[in-house]
Formats: sequence, structure tokens, C-alpha cells
Amino acid sequence: MSESELLFSEASQYLKVEDIALLKNAYSFGQNAHSGQYRKSGEPYIAHPVAVARILSSLHLDAPTLTAALLHDVVEDTDISKVEISERFGETVAELVDGVSKLDKIEFQTQEEAQAENFRKMLMAMARDVRVILIKLADRLHNMRTLDAMLPAKQRRIARETLEIYAPIAHRFGLNNIFQELQELGFRYSYPLRYKVLVKATKAARGNRREVVGKILEAIKLKLKEASLGAEVTGREKHLYSIYMKMTEKRLSFSEVLDIYGFRVIVKDIPSCYMALGALHSLYKPIPGKFKDYIAIPKTNGYQSLHSTLLGPFGIPVEIQIRTAEMHRVAEDGVASHWLYKSTDADFSDLHLKTSQWLQSLLETLSGSSDSLEFLEHLKFDLFPGDVFVFTPQGKILSLPRGSTAVDFAYAVHSDVGNCCVAAKINGENAPLRTKLKSGDRVEIVTAPYAKPNPSWLGYVATGRARSSIRHFLKNIQYDESVKLGERMLNQALLGFNISPDAITEAQWDKLVRDSGVKSREELLAELALGKQLPAVVAKKLISPVESVLNELTAGPITILGNEGNTVQFAKCCRPIPGDRIVGIIKKDSGLIIHTDKCGNVSSSQRNSENFVNVAWGKDLCRTFNAEIRVTAINKQGVLAYIASEIAKANSNIDDLTMETENDYTHMCFILQVNDRAHLAQVIQGLRHIKEVARIRRNG
Repeated sequence: MSESELLFSEASQYLKVEDIALLKNAYSFGQNAHSGQYRKSGEPYIAHPVAVARILSSLHLDAPTLTAALLHDVVEDTDISKVEISERFGETVAELVDGVSKLDKIEFQTQEEAQAENFRKMLMAMARDVRVILIKLADRLHNMRTLDAMLPAKQRRIARETLEIYAPIAHRFGLNNIFQELQELGFRYSYPLRYKVLVKATKAARGNRREVVGKILEAIKLKLKEASLGAEVTGREKHLYSIYMKMTEKRLSFSEVLDIYGFRVIVKDIPSCYMALGALHSLYKPIPGKFKDYIAIPKTNGYQSLHSTLLGPFGIPVEIQIRTAEMHRVAEDGVASHWLYKSTDADFSDLHLKTSQWLQSLLETLSGSSDSLEFLEHLKFDLFPGDVFVFTPQGKILSLPRGSTAVDFAYAVHSDVGNCCVAAKINGENAPLRTKLKSGDRVEIVTAPYAKPNPSWLGYVATGRARSSIRHFLKNIQYDESVKLGERMLNQALLGFNISPDAITEAQWDKLVRDSGVKSREELLAELALGKQLPAVVAKKLISPVESVLNELTAGPITILGNEGNTVQFAKCCRPIPGDRIVGIIKKDSGLIIHTDKCGNVSSSQRNSENFVNVAWGKDLCRTFNAEIRVTAINKQGVLAYIASEIAKANSNIDDLTMETENDYTHMCFILQVNDRAHLAQVIQGLRHIKEVARIRRNG
């Protein structure tokens, strides 16, 4: 029987007669479209789509999915258009095929960008219809099964991509069989020598293990029978990639990894799961800290089981998974179990809801990512989830990747909560926003209406959603701030030429925008603020056709208010604060850098260049500023506490502290948050009252 006949035979076991007719029609259409095309292995190309459809038929997927699988390469590799597929096989099939197709007709700068854009398009289509990813995963699985025909370099590239993206997506959707086979094949072609060594070692060890596995298996079955529990018990073979990762991550030898024995127990219902757990805990002692209840709190991909590690005979660790038959179906087939074992909508609703929520999160990430490579970075963050389950104040459970912080939690609740968060309470206690969460934590986020994301959050958030939202907000706010600052800088430059900004006509602006190669006036102004163009040069271009308006106009300084965002930076070499005389230097791609007037890093040539900007502090400043002081004190117990107490009394905050000891003295460098020079003087005055303090000076 040919592969196509096997497909029709397998599909006919659960599809209607008219569905099989549709499949046969799609097969004939695809065979004609791919006529004369061959795979690297030498077989006719149509063998590949048939194999993909057979993988999907084993999951009992519907007729449109199998039809799209048979046609998934015709748009990409032949002259057939999406419109033709839609007219002949329907809009649903056409959309599925389009979602899987690559973007070969678009030119990209790099192969990485092309790959990232393909993922972006595929996942956007997947967010509309989850069947797209099921076709794509089956497509990748068959390609991995036939990877021998490729050159070694291409084998490694495809295998690495499989391990990094496709296998984790399969896991995220609960497609355990596909996930494990993708991992094994990815490992085989990524590290061929290591793979061969492990294959040989496991074959040699299997004979020695058979007797031990048999004894433990019989003991488990007997104990469950004594407890009047009908159960199916099987031993679980460890997969090679799993063995390799454990050896690598935990620095274990092969024998140490293989000395762990795994068993799966399948019972009739949830109460029986917990009864079986109790029975097995009386058979072998449980190892503390090695129990996970994924029934009460399922994984994000819908997986449910009880996990426990027991101390078996001769001190051998025994890993047990206990679940119901329905849980086992979801564990093996995940999202696809919706088609494979249709019972009631309620049985599948929870898993479907979690999948939809993740897909919705992906859509939000897509909308917040300006380019495909950035999106792919976010995706990788989200594809390696751990098992951190935390609670909202209302008792709702949220699942977050391992390493997630209070900021990740805030964005998981809602992007508006994340954007406005200022503090967190974890288990009723105040905690820094960067605090990493643990399973069972109860988290409450404190927000403020005028708060906004801090760029430093990007250094420790763990979810793609949080990273995307923060970057999206910062880009928008920075652009708006850049436009405003650029306008002020250009106005100052125009006044320096005795030209009123109001005298510039729309025609002059239009000409300048065209000549500058930017899209709009706002983009040009933003470039001024970011140092990509100089205000004086732009001003000259703008007024060249205009006669000077000599009407007592003078170029006053640009006022610095402290709320300009990332477009204005305060130099760390001198750390200017209000009350200091200041100067501004435009630095390309960094914007306007503010120094003190006496800063040694501002040369005389810079002061006379077009990069120099006349600046002054404005009134009603709305923030604190960092100042650095160096305190030398007698090396005595408790002296740091005295100093910190005095700083707090002066209503200042310590942002950073470094210390070094020399003989009988300790030199401490404090970065303090102060309002202005007067506030700093108040802090220093308080420190002088401490008898152990020998010397204080301001750095910068």
C-alpha cells in the first residue's frame, strides 16, 4: 500500500466520506503542482506533504488541516496562488496554507532576519488559528526525520533551530510525542558524536537495568492492588537529550543520571491519583522537596500529573508520575487532544483558554515589537517556562517562567499595571520590583498614575510580554520627548541667528524635510535631540533663503527641568545638580549630555564647537538628582549605620555605595539622591556632626 493510500485509510477511520474525497482531490492537485520536483533524498516531492498529513492524521485532526498539509508547499514552491487554493478548497484551507508558507519573495538583509520574519508571520497566523502551528510542527518533524540528505552544516543549523524554537513550541502546546522526537532528532544532528556515544552507553546499560526495573514495577503493582486501586503501571525510558541535558546542567556522570528510574501510573479518576500517591509513599519513602502537584495547579500547556521522587530499593531514586487517562491524553497530545478525543466542550475549555491566553500574549508582543529579530528574542524568553505559580490578591493563580520578577507579574496582570507600577508587596511584605518570585508567593502591585517604566527593568525581566511592553513604551515616550527637546534646541539656534522661529514658513520646512531625507518634521526634530544632526547646521539650512529679522531677539539658554527622559542625560563624571552652573554637549545617538561648567571632561574645543549648547536649570524641578560624595571615617563598628541614619534624617536616599579600607580608615563613596545644592549641603552638614567622620568631599 502506498503512502497516500495509507493516509486515506487512516483518515477514513474517523473522517466522513466527503472529507476523504476532499483529501484525494487535494492529493491530486498537489501531485500535479509538484510534478517534476524532487527532494534532496531523490524521492518525488509529493511524498513530503503526504508524510506531514499522515503525522496529523495520527492526531485525528480535521479535514481542512489535512488538506492544508497536503498543499502547504504549493504556494511557496510552485506557481499556484492563495486565490486558486481558496477558490478550489475554501478560504479556511487557503488561510492555513498561507500561514505556513514562508516569505521567499521578500528580500532580507540577513538570513537571521528572514528566519525571524518567517517565525513572526507563522505565529501571527497561529494566533488566528492554532492548526497552523500543528501543520508547521508536523512539517518540521518530517524534515528532521529525513535530514540525512542535507550537508552537515545545514543539518546543524536546522537542528539548532529545531531545539531552540520548534521543540519548545511543541512542548508549550503539550504535544509531548512530537516534542520528544524533535528533541532527540535535534540532538542527533547538533551533536552527532555525543549522540552516538550516548546511544552506545544506554544500550549497554539497558540489560543491567532490566532486572531492577522489573522488581520495582512488580512492587508498585502489588502495593496498588493491596490498596484496591486499578492502575496501569509502566516504566519510563529516559530520552537521550534529557540524559545529555542533565549531565551538562548538573555536571553528573552518565551512571548517575541513569541510576534514576521512572514509572508512570494511570488511574481512573482524580481521587484515585491521591490515593495511589499515599500508597506509594508507604511503599518507598518520599524524598523531601521532590513533590509537585500539577493536578491542583496545571502547567501552562494544560499538563496535569502528580510527580514524586521516592527512595527505592538499595537507595535508588524512583520518579513517579500519577495521572488519569484523560490527563494522559492531554499530556501526550496537548492542544491536539481536542480533535483526537472529543467529548464535551467543558473537558477542553480550560486547556483551550490557556492556549488562547498565550496566543493573545503573543499578539500583544507582536504589536509591541518594531522588528522581527526583537520579536524572536521575546518568543525565546516565553518558550522556556519554568514552574513558578503565584497568586494575585484575589487568589487567582498566574503561571510565570522561572526567574520572573514582580515587574513580570505586573505586566502579566495587564500592560497598564506594568507601565504604572512603583512598588510591590510579596506575601504582605514590601519588596523591590526586581525580586524573583517563588511558587506560592502572593503578589500585590502598587501603582501610581504618573509613573512610567524604567529602562533598568529590561535588565532583569524574564517574560517576552514584559520586555516588549517596556520597550514599546520607552520608544514612544522617548520619541515624543526627543521631538520636544529638538524643537527647543532648534529655536535656540534660530534665535542665535536673530531669526524668530515664527518667521519660518511651511514651505521652508517642507524643503528642509525633503533635503534631509527624513519622513517628517517630527523625525528631524527627534534627530536633533539624539545628536544625529546639529541644531546650528539645521538652522542655517532652514534660514538660508530668509533675510535676518534683526528685532532685538536674543538666544537664551535651553531650560533643563529634569523630566526630559532619555533625551537629556546627566554626565556621571561630574553629576550636575540644580544650583551648579551647567553646560550641554550634543553627542551623536546619545542626545544632550549635561556637565557642570567646571567639568574637566568638557574641553575648550568642545565649548567652541557647534555641539555646544547653552543650558540653564529651570524652575519647579520635579525630580531628585544623583550626587556623589566621598566620606573618610575611622574604621569603627557601626560607623556606616551612623552615616546612613544621618543621610536618611536629611531626607536623602542612598542609590549606591562602594567601600574600601586603608589602615585605620574606611573610604566610602555614596551616590545620593538630592533635590539641589542646598539639599546636598544639608546632608553634608549633618555628616560633619559624626565624630568618626574625618573628611567629606563632593566628587565631580
